[in-house]
Amino acid sequence: MQKLYESFDRSVYYLPGTHPAVFFLADQEGGGILVNSPVFSAEILAQINAIMPLRFIFYPSHLGAQDVDAWRGASAAQTMAYGHEARRIAGKVDIVLERENRFSRTIDFLPMSGRTESSCALRCKNKPGLIFFGPILSCGASGWPTIIAQPDDYSFENRLFGALGLQDVKFDYAFTDDFDPLTSRFGPGADIAIRDEIEHALAD
Repeated sequence: MQKLYESFDRSVYYLPGTHPAVFFLADQEGGGILVNSPVFSAEILAQINAIMPLRFIFYPSHLGAQDVDAWRGASAAQTMAYGHEARRIAGKVDIVLERENRFSRTIDFLPMSGRTESSCALRCKNKPGLIFFGPILSCGASGWPTIIAQPDDYSFENRLFGALGLQDVKFDYAFTDDFDPLTSRFGPGADIAIRDEIEHALAD
């Protein structure tokens, strides 16, 4: 596990070589949260639990869901996905999120459909803020996440509306499904950089 970020109350780790990217959020309030799941490995689970016991697995979309039941069975972690996305995941989803869901005092969700039918981001609100966008945004030429049309978008128009809604959302770090530790830029200053990237994309 590669540590990407650490503060007094949380850390973010990346599992190298995963596509879509798999992250582990070790949060003092929310517990250990896996964002996406790789092919199941008892060794990887042991590495995760050595950092903080795995309690939840969050899927921004069905695209990052691998070996869901194997991860649930080995860890007793609860799985989470938003809306229609839960029905597209091959495995049991314990918590089907709705727009009003709050995970904890400092963690909530930002539904941003369009890349897939019910794509959803996870946000850590207390400063410095973090967002796990899953497939909603993609790394652009600059390395910062931006909005890039994909041939299999459920609705690129919905993606545009969701991206525009980020203009008033404050956060310092952002992570995406196509994260590459060698080229991706993720923070600090992610909110301003992403806002500028989206403005440039809309102007083109």
